[in-house]
Amino acid sequence: MQKRLIVNHQLLEIMVMRLCHQLIETHGDFSDSVILGLQPRGKFVAQRLQSTLATILGKQVPTGYLDTTFHRDDFRRRETPLMANATKIDFLIEGKRVILADDVLYTGRSVRAALDAMIAYGRPAGVELLVLIDRLYTRHLPIQPTYVGLHVDSLQSQRVLVEWKAQNAP
Repeated sequence: MQKRLIVNHQLLEIMVMRLCHQLIETHGDFSDSVILGLQPRGKFVAQRLQSTLATILGKQVPTGYLDTTFHRDDFRRRETPLMANATKIDFLIEGKRVILADDVLYTGRSVRAALDAMIAYGRPAGVELLVLIDRLYTRHLPIQPTYVGLHVDSLQSQRVLVEWKAQNAP
C-alpha cells in the first residue's frame, strides 16, 4: 500500500500547540491534573505535550506512561506472546484528573485496556482522552476522544501511523 503524508512537521507543531492550549483552558495550572501516555507510542505524545506545556506554563506537568499489555482483550489470543513495555508513574493519580494521551485512536480497545490498567494506580477524579489522530468510523467500543489533533476518514484495511523523527526526543 502506498504511503501518504497527512500531517507534516509544521502542522504537527501547530496541532500540539493547539491541544496544549485546549488543555490549559480546561486544566488551568494542572495542579490537579496529570498526563499518562499509552505505551508504546503515546509515550512520545505525552512527552511532547509535557515539553510544550512546560514552555507555556513555566512548570513541569506530572507526566508518566502506562503499559496496557496484560489488560488487553487479545492478550491470550495471540500465537506469539506480547512484549510488555515499561510503566512509569512516579506520582499519585488518586483524585487527579487524568489525561490519557495516544497517537492514533482506532477501535478503542487500547483505551479500554488503559482504563483497566490505570485503576491499579488509584482512582482518578476524571479521565479524558487526547489523541493526535482520530480514525473515524472504526470504533469497536463506544469511546470518543476529548481532544483531537486531526480527524481522519480511513478504510478498515488502511493503516495510520505516526512516525516521529527522533523517538527519544519530545
